[in-house]
Amino acid sequence: MNRRRQIYEGKAKILYEGPEPGTLIQYFKDDATAFNAQKKGTINGKGVINNRISEFVFTRLSHIGIPTHFIRRLNMREQLVRQVDIIPLEVVVRNVAAGSISKRLGIEEGEPLPHTLLEYYYKDDALGDPLIAEEHIACFGWASNEEMQDMSSMAIRINDFLCGMFAAVGIRLVDFKLEFGRLWDGDYSRVILADEISPDGCRLWDMATGEKLDKDRFRRDLGGEEDAYTEVARRLGVLQDDGPSEVFDLSHHRKLRGKK
Repeated sequence: MNRRRQIYEGKAKILYEGPEPGTLIQYFKDDATAFNAQKKGTINGKGVINNRISEFVFTRLSHIGIPTHFIRRLNMREQLVRQVDIIPLEVVVRNVAAGSISKRLGIEEGEPLPHTLLEYYYKDDALGDPLIAEEHIACFGWASNEEMQDMSSMAIRINDFLCGMFAAVGIRLVDFKLEFGRLWDGDYSRVILADEISPDGCRLWDMATGEKLDKDRFRRDLGGEEDAYTEVARRLGVLQDDGPSEVFDLSHHRKLRGKK
């Protein structure tokens, strides 16, 4: 198998050139970071579990009409995705006070918010992904007004769906992060959901005990990260045996596409 060309490496994933134009292969790592990568570590098996959970979530979101970059899962650690131009914003959806908003505003962690809150952060590791206002986004042209409307409406719909999905398995969706990208068709583009949705980017609490089932276990040195991620996957029913392959087999993909 030829060595694949790496396009980008982030904190938790690597993107490789895809087998066809307009596609990428998204590889999930076991690396864990917190506090803008000031804290680094490894959660064994995290990449495998996040790949499964993100596939599960993105597939179900597509069923309710949310356009996403996800095409299909390839193996234990990889997905085939559409290539998009990432909009340099993180959209954080909050249902319950936790993390940075509790520190900034002095709200007790665990306090339900009066209504769902959307926050925007500028994606720049060197700046620490600062919190920004919609006026900043418009001023610097990071997204158009139409794109902002699309992102915000999708974020609210995604939140409504995920709150119900997680509640059905006894998990409280406290908050989560979304990223969006532009999918181009000639000179025109549309906004679609990109990146991943997993315990890396969500705060997930057990509804009965309040136990944290997400990356806060790593951030706060609580331990038990592997068990927490596995428990989320178990409740969602996504843990299955994939066999030995953990890398993309290009010849197998071509056979599936009817090519030689």
